[in-house]
Amino acid sequence: MRRLVPIAVLLAGGLGLAGCATGNPHPPVPPARAETVPLPPVSGVPQLWEPGHWEWTGQGYEWIAGQWIPRDGHSGTWMPGYWAQNQQTENWAWQPGHWVQ
Repeated sequence: MRRLVPIAVLLAGGLGLAGCATGNPHPPVPPARAETVPLPPVSGVPQLWEPGHWEWTGQGYEWIAGQWIPRDGHSGTWMPGYWAQNQQTENWAWQPGHWVQ
């Protein structure tokens, strides 16, 4: 069964806030795309869906599609990726998702 990831879920983490500060070298982050989440791959390893996000390439934004990532060998806590502002430069940067120790 497939399901659509709600836009609100993809916007969590401040995707819509990027580019709000003065001095940001690139334009604001586009709205997140709605993604159809495919069934997880057949595997003996538990999987977690990591939603897609926009990534700055230096020339423009590129959509990085969501993907299934293995949980095996990690803690049970996943910190989703998000956009954060550097307090010194006031620029925004993507902070990738990661497993919390």
